[in-house]
Amino acid sequence: MSDAQVTGETTERNLVETINETLAAEMRTDDTVRLLGYDIGPIGGVYRTTEGLIDEFGDERVIDTPLSENGILGTAVGMAMRGERVVPEIQFMGFFYPAFGQFMYTLVKMRERSGGAVDVPLTVRMVCGGGVKSSEYHSESTESYLVHTPGVRVVYPSGPREAKGLLAASIRHDDPVVFMEHKKLYRTHREPVPDEEYTLPLDRARVAREGEDVTVVTWGAMVREAEQAADAVDADVEILDLRTLSPLDIETVLDSVKKTGRCVVFHEARRTLGLGAELTAVVNEYAFDRLLAPVQRATGYDVHFPGNQIEGEYLPDAQRAKYAIEAVMGYEF
Repeated sequence: MSDAQVTGETTERNLVETINETLAAEMRTDDTVRLLGYDIGPIGGVYRTTEGLIDEFGDERVIDTPLSENGILGTAVGMAMRGERVVPEIQFMGFFYPAFGQFMYTLVKMRERSGGAVDVPLTVRMVCGGGVKSSEYHSESTESYLVHTPGVRVVYPSGPREAKGLLAASIRHDDPVVFMEHKKLYRTHREPVPDEEYTLPLDRARVAREGEDVTVVTWGAMVREAEQAADAVDADVEILDLRTLSPLDIETVLDSVKKTGRCVVFHEARRTLGLGAELTAVVNEYAFDRLLAPVQRATGYDVHFPGNQIEGEYLPDAQRAKYAIEAVMGYEF
């Protein structure tokens, strides 16, 4: 079922509950779906997203692994190549670096290297983002490393409803997907999630809020910060939730910017050479003659993620987005 067709009964769910229930639903539907990762079995994962799944599906489908991200991803690639639909979990994005060789040398290049003969239906669940006073390795947002790589889709839901449809679509996809889960969203927000099964497209942005004056392009936890910023400014703000960071839905971005004439790119990751810079370049390249102001960026700073005592000074928030919106609205040629 597509995005526009989702109807029927709903239940209030948070992101943890939604991910848990979606994993269970996909495992019931397809007995080739396997989960593997550190502490995902009896413990149920560090954030309990896999809680109870080993009781229903057993330890041959919910596989506890040693604490080795390189081993987790390498094993998952091999399982996917032999026909399993594998969902490995990387406990925190900062722990992904040891697995980067497996990611670059095997996972993303397998279809090309095999001449299209080998599918790798693998969805890497990766916990990311700050805002909950974790340490720096537990709080990074380094999606730019991933989106620069051909051969993988990068998906980043902004809440439970989006997560259900995007995760189901990712698991059913025949090529690699990185599914990013912002830890601050796990339990801070509940919303009605349709009870029925549905998928969402892995290449389409969502207009989260319609407006006429300025477009804010964002994703993940920053969508809700953007909504707060929009409420605080004297402007009619349109908010685009990208949902999929690679491939980018450039068409939706450009349609919105050409309508409003102004654009703010808002993300948690570092500013320089990131996805925000690419979005800015695309807008300038294809919509320059429609812009009423230079594109502004509201982002994290170009430093390593700080200790938890000062993460509030680092993380972009509604106030930082508000300043950027006011800057484009106040610009005069």
